[in-house]
Amino acid sequence: MREGGVHRAAIEVFSHYYAQLESGETGLIHEGDIRPLEDVPTMAALPDDASAGHDALGSVVVIKLNGGLGTSMGMDRAKSLLPVHDGLSFLDVIARQVLAARERWDVGLPLLLMNSFRTRDDTLKALSEYADLPVQDLPLDFMQNREPKLRADDLAPVSWPADPSLEWCPPGHGDLYTALVASGVLDSLREAGYRYAFVSNSDNLRATVDARVAAWFATSGAPFATEVTRRTPADSKGGHLAIRVSDGRLVLRETAQTSPEDAEALSDISRHRYCNTNNLWLDLDALAARLDESDGVLGLPLIRNEKTVDPSDPTTPKVVQVESAMGAAVEVFEGALALEVDRSRFLPVKSTNDLLGLRSDVYVLTERAEMAYADGVEAAPLIDLDGDYYKLMRGFDQRFPAGPPSLREARSLTVRGDWTFGPGVVVQGDVTVDATGSPGTLEAGTLGG
Repeated sequence: MREGGVHRAAIEVFSHYYAQLESGETGLIHEGDIRPLEDVPTMAALPDDASAGHDALGSVVVIKLNGGLGTSMGMDRAKSLLPVHDGLSFLDVIARQVLAARERWDVGLPLLLMNSFRTRDDTLKALSEYADLPVQDLPLDFMQNREPKLRADDLAPVSWPADPSLEWCPPGHGDLYTALVASGVLDSLREAGYRYAFVSNSDNLRATVDARVAAWFATSGAPFATEVTRRTPADSKGGHLAIRVSDGRLVLRETAQTSPEDAEALSDISRHRYCNTNNLWLDLDALAARLDESDGVLGLPLIRNEKTVDPSDPTTPKVVQVESAMGAAVEVFEGALALEVDRSRFLPVKSTNDLLGLRSDVYVLTERAEMAYADGVEAAPLIDLDGDYYKLMRGFDQRFPAGPPSLREARSLTVRGDWTFGPGVVVQGDVTVDATGSPGTLEAGTLGG
C-alpha cells in the first residue's frame, strides 16, 4: 500500500481490519444481539423555522459519494455521468440543486464529491461547466482510498498480472471518514467555518439538503444522524437499522453482515421496519475529536465481502474485500440519532429498472432542480425488465431508442423477452409484456388500461 501511494491513515485502517480477519472475525451481527428500532422522530413533525434553517445551512457542506462506476449496469465510468432526466446527468442535477439552494437561502453551501481514481477526471470535466460551483479555496472533490484484494485461501494480496488494476479495490463507502482526513479536507472545512456535513449518494437525486433537517440536527447537539425510511418489499433483502441489546446503541446491519440462519429475520419488514437511506448528517468537530481519540481508526464494523478477482469472470480466484459502511458510524458516536423520512428523500438508482422510471414522465424537474412527481402521480410504478436484455446500459438504451414509454398512469410494468419500445407507447395500470413473439417492437399505443 505504501508503494502504491496510499495514505498512512488508510493503511492504519486497513491494518485494523486485517488483524480482525486474521483472528477469524466475520463481521456478522446476530439477530439475538439486536432488537427492532421503534419510536423514531419524523421529518414531517419538524418545525418549519426559516431563520433557524438559514443559520444552520450557513454551516453546512454537501458531500456526495461519487466513486461508483455502475459496473452492475455494464458501465466503466462514473455512473453519475448517465443522462437521467431531460438530457441532464446526475451530476448536472446535483450541481443545479446546490446552486438553487445557495440562491434560495443565501448561503455558501460548498459541494464536495468523494471520487475514485476511475471517476475523478470525467467528473471534474463535467462540473467545469458550472463556473460558480467552487466556494472559497475549497476543492470540488477528494479521493477515495484503495486497498489490496486478498486471496480468500490465505489472505495474501492477490496477484493478477493480466490486469494489475484488478488487484486493488475501494474500501467501501465507510472510507469516507478516512478519506476526509487523508485528503486534508476535514481540516480545510473546519478552518473555513463549516461545522456540519450532509452526505448522500450521487445516485439519489431526492437527497437534497433540507433546511428543516439541518436546523433539527444543529440544535440537537448530536454528533451524527441518519435518515431512515420505512422498508417496503423491495427493501426486504437490504440492510436495516436496529438497537444493540448490550448497550442500547443504534446499529446498521447490512445483508453481508447477516448469517444464513438470520436471513428470514433480516427480510421481515414488519419486524425491522427502517432501512438506511445513506443520507447522513455529521458534526465535523465531533468527527475530528473522535478520530483524534482513536488514532485515526473510527472502528466501523467489518464487512467481509467475498468476490472474484475479476468481477466479470466467476472462474477467477476468490478474493476477500475488506469493506465498511459509512452509515455504520451510527454505532460509533454516543448520542447518534435517527430521523424518519418518507420515500421522497430516497430514490436511489441501482439498476436500469430504477433508471427507466426516473427518465420517464413519472417525474418532473422543478425550478430548484428537485425530482418531483408529475401532476396526478402519487407513487412510482414498480418496474421489472428482463435482465437478459435490459440489465446493461448498452442493451437498455438500444431497446428504448425513442426514450421511455409514458409511465405516469402505470402501477407496474413487467417485461419478459426482447422488446424494443417505439415512440408513443403508453402504459396504464398493471402491465406484463411476455416473451411470446419477441424479439419485436412495441409500436405506439396503450398497454393495459
